[in-house]
Amino acid sequence: MRGIAILAIMLHNFCHFNGKIVQENEYQFIDFNNDRLWQVLSNPTELLPVHLLSYFGHYGVPVFLFLSGFGLVKKYETAATSQRASHFVRYHYLKLFRMLIVGFSIFLMVDAVTPGRFAFHWENVLAQLLMYINVLPAPDKIIWPGIYWFFGLMLQLYIVYRLLLYRRSSWIVVALIVVCWLLQVFCTPDGEVINRLRYNCIGGMLPFGLGLLLARIPTLGTSCSHLGNQLFPRWEYLAWLLLAILCCAITFAMSFCFQTWLWIPIVVIIGCVAMVKAMPECLLKLFVWFGSISAAMFVAHPIVRKLFITVAWKQDIYDGLMLYVVVTIALSWVVKQIIDHIPSPKL
Repeated sequence: MRGIAILAIMLHNFCHFNGKIVQENEYQFIDFNNDRLWQVLSNPTELLPVHLLSYFGHYGVPVFLFLSGFGLVKKYETAATSQRASHFVRYHYLKLFRMLIVGFSIFLMVDAVTPGRFAFHWENVLAQLLMYINVLPAPDKIIWPGIYWFFGLMLQLYIVYRLLLYRRSSWIVVALIVVCWLLQVFCTPDGEVINRLRYNCIGGMLPFGLGLLLARIPTLGTSCSHLGNQLFPRWEYLAWLLLAILCCAITFAMSFCFQTWLWIPIVVIIGCVAMVKAMPECLLKLFVWFGSISAAMFVAHPIVRKLFITVAWKQDIYDGLMLYVVVTIALSWVVKQIIDHIPSPKL
């Protein structure tokens, strides 16, 4: 699942960085983007895959949030001892910082010597390094590269988990999901309020909370596997594939209504699970490998985009995309080696 999510995010962040390509509804619900999607689907061209990756690729983010919530429960709620909240937050901040400082440092150097240099200000750099930049006004205008907003989001979710949800009733998780949904549901769909909310933990609570809830069901994976073997012993892969296709169709249909759009992460997560179950072994191994370098790829791909996006602008978008993918994979391996040599924080 991590492999699928990181590839979706990486491809999306290149494809949407082109003005003629359909833009996503990630932080706001904008009808114009939906109208553009209908237009390209009604009159498909060779750029249709790029349009689809641009519009839907950002849904790799809720998959990561789901896996983070799931992993926290498996790691901490089954342990015999518990950690103080301050130690827990410090540990996870430093884990995120190990990734951020490597990618951000390389990006600053690349940005300084390439066209379109961003006007960094010291207070925003400090806010990025301390991961509170998400809560500042107009986060989409001061977070650069924009992908690094995820670090601030994750730190918020770690704090919320440890202070409010750790070893507490699952009903509190459900209540918090509902509260976060209510805070969004009455917002203007394309307004600044919902934009700010979705840059922060309120917008990410649904997939994160779902991960917490499912991880607290101890026999879920075994039960689902056993049920699958009983219902379709020979057709199991086909059944999962059909479920993945159905989830894609439902995601598409839900994208055109603001109220259903808020709940799309649930369908995306189910579809991602189905895709993993439907994969042949050889393809699964490849995605597992991508998952193993996903952290490095997350911090590396904005650096490569800054270098190769001009190929898409001036020459051909598929030429630029191919160069971008090849160099991102290579640089991700290098970045992973650097991160691995930074001492890990201790709880």
